[in-house]
Amino acid sequence: MSTGKYKPQYPRIAQLKTAENLRDHLAKEGIILNFDEELKTGENSPFTKAHTTRAGNKIGNAFCILPMEGWDGTTDGKPTELTRRRWKNFAISGAKLLWGCEAVAVQPDGRANPNQLMINDKNLRDFEALYQMVEREHQNAFGNSEDLLTGLQLTHSGRLCKPESKTKMAPKILYSHPVLNKKFGLVEDYPLMTDGEISELIDSYVAAAVRAQKTGYKFVDIKHCHGYLGHEFLSAYEREGRYGKSIENRTRFIREIVSGIRTEAPGLEIGVRMSIFDWVPFKQGEDGKGIPAAESPYPFAFGGNESGIGENLNESFEFLKELEKLDIELLCTTAGSPYYNPHIQRPALFPPSDGYMPPEDPLHGVARQIEAVAKVKKAFPNFYTVGSAYSYLQEWLPSVAQNVLESGKADSIGLGRMVLSYPELPADVLAGEPMKRGKICRTFSDCTTAPRNGMISGCFPLDPFYKKMEIHETLKTIKAS
Repeated sequence: MSTGKYKPQYPRIAQLKTAENLRDHLAKEGIILNFDEELKTGENSPFTKAHTTRAGNKIGNAFCILPMEGWDGTTDGKPTELTRRRWKNFAISGAKLLWGCEAVAVQPDGRANPNQLMINDKNLRDFEALYQMVEREHQNAFGNSEDLLTGLQLTHSGRLCKPESKTKMAPKILYSHPVLNKKFGLVEDYPLMTDGEISELIDSYVAAAVRAQKTGYKFVDIKHCHGYLGHEFLSAYEREGRYGKSIENRTRFIREIVSGIRTEAPGLEIGVRMSIFDWVPFKQGEDGKGIPAAESPYPFAFGGNESGIGENLNESFEFLKELEKLDIELLCTTAGSPYYNPHIQRPALFPPSDGYMPPEDPLHGVARQIEAVAKVKKAFPNFYTVGSAYSYLQEWLPSVAQNVLESGKADSIGLGRMVLSYPELPADVLAGEPMKRGKICRTFSDCTTAPRNGMISGCFPLDPFYKKMEIHETLKTIKAS
């Protein structure tokens, strides 16, 4: 699907200039999305609310930077100048919670691309330097970093592994999926990870956590979202053995990782970013819009119902109960996967090159995640809960986010794509400054289209640094083809 000649089917957010415009549009679409017309400032602003975790780590406000890969590390997993530039922007954004900054592989065969960061003994100094740079830059910008909490997201890409080539996949899967096997070119009897391989991987997670603690990071995220391996464990209903079928077995992976970290890295806080619901994979229909790629009943959507296009959070709540038993406090929420149903995970008006036109006004996707996270927060008030899917709101982001915080639907507002084009948005909102319209992410999806075509990720339309790169012309050609 090209976005070069794509004409949006729904009103652009920039067209909804007044509260009345937005309210009328939401009513027309049947979308329940509350917002505040007036933003509070200073100590009265809910964005300024600080939090101290049970482990004693301080979070100075209610903004969080979500982890985003740049596909721009070295082939041996070290950060480059591009990586450091991105992390510096996160450090000076004004947000006081940096959720891992980006996904870091725990072993070579689990990388999502051959330039993904990887933490091992050879790279320890590089990761230590990254952490120290984040602390230093934040302190220089805001006077101190005592209330900045920076973690490292640990991952194995599972079904989405591409460790040796940006185009050739080398999946590690837990079960044969009737839709995703075909989507990614896997034969029905493609080999499954053995229980022994999983045990070795758990050891790799624990070793990575120990390294993260040695290099300064205050917490690690055990990634359980977006179709990567941690997420696939949760839907392994048909897998035999210790890690499949029952909810007890499907949560064994994280229980064993946490147990190992508690033993080998005492004092290191643990967080989880999870897709709290999932839907059936989508494909492009005849009119270009996304349609379900499988008929109901669809049994593989963790947190979804059997229709494949709805939510049932019963099992998500069972997983969260396990996290509570593990004394995990930090919870970062998301939904679905950018690889097979991006419109529910990353609402956007413009699709990436491997996607489809949105089958609904993207504001439905924003509201859907806010509602689901609110249910999680109500049922599990002891989690420090970070919400996602806010970037599509654009000019209305602070107004909706303030309402979410004031009504207790989440504790922190997670920002992803938005900070690629507008890294200082949290600082501006906290200072009561108007948003800089020329920097607001318009969800053109170039930051996704580029890596889908073997290039680095970045905001090519709005960040002058990426805009002047030669590969920007290549990206334009791909979009227009």
